[in-house]
Amino acid sequence: MKLFDAHCHLQDPKIFSKAPQLISTTVDSGVLHFAVNGVSEKDWNLVKDMSELYSSVIPCYGIHPWFIQERTPNWFTSLKDLLATTPSAAIGEIGLDKGSRGRGIDFTGQVEVFRQQLELAKELKRPASIHCVRAFGDMLEIMKSVGPFPAGVILHSYLGSAEMVPEFSKLGAYFSFSGFLMSMKVQKAKKMLKRISMERILLETDAPDALPMASLDSLFLVDGDPSLSQEVYAQKECLASNVVAVSDDQSHAPRDSSILPKETLNHPANIHNVLVYVASLLDMSKEELAELSYRNAVRLFSYEGSKVPREM
Repeated sequence: MKLFDAHCHLQDPKIFSKAPQLISTTVDSGVLHFAVNGVSEKDWNLVKDMSELYSSVIPCYGIHPWFIQERTPNWFTSLKDLLATTPSAAIGEIGLDKGSRGRGIDFTGQVEVFRQQLELAKELKRPASIHCVRAFGDMLEIMKSVGPFPAGVILHSYLGSAEMVPEFSKLGAYFSFSGFLMSMKVQKAKKMLKRISMERILLETDAPDALPMASLDSLFLVDGDPSLSQEVYAQKECLASNVVAVSDDQSHAPRDSSILPKETLNHPANIHNVLVYVASLLDMSKEELAELSYRNAVRLFSYEGSKVPREM
């Protein structure tokens, strides 16, 4: 199987030093490409350097709504210049946030920064990866006023309603799913997924965030994750080796990611767990979903100048 991680953050300070190992392990598992999203001016060059070092990394540059207050007066010029010198780059992560973290950030400012980046993506005919928390109505109105987007936009870690899917689709949206989908009620998730055209489904990890809810033995853990004890690694090794715990207490203990701390880092190879979960909701095999989601991502990311060749 070939897979494509449509949205992640391998430049994140929490895992940046481990990126070579993470990329190697994940590529060995069948993931051919990673769309690595910058979130502020501070990390754009890290993403650029990573894309030059690894052919599998697609650079994406943008200002995330959480970081709009840190932008410099020349941020937009810097972004345009960087995109001009990096024809392989997409735009992202951009967006709107009215959630617990975004609530304290001026929403008028979020809208201004989002709109500028969205207009730039359309002008340059490159896809944009969009973050949205509790602001789907606002986002749809802005997208309608700027769009449609023939080059596509990615609604990353989509948790919006089923009813909004057709309207976003008309504008050129793709819907990308991470481990966060597992927080949605199953019936609601199924209803939403059934409204999405198979040609618009993508898979992602959002690593190092969005650790999937999955059996411990199926998860890839980040070596040296400061949130994890040696006991967790040992338990995972036992499960992977089919070693049965001796005591009754241990044998009835949870054997999935529910035992892990909230801050546990997500390994990009855990896209396989996302694949299995989304395939189960769609009543299709993981092989079928892997093929169609990979094909969708290649179509989206094979714009002029991209390092992803369009497959015939």
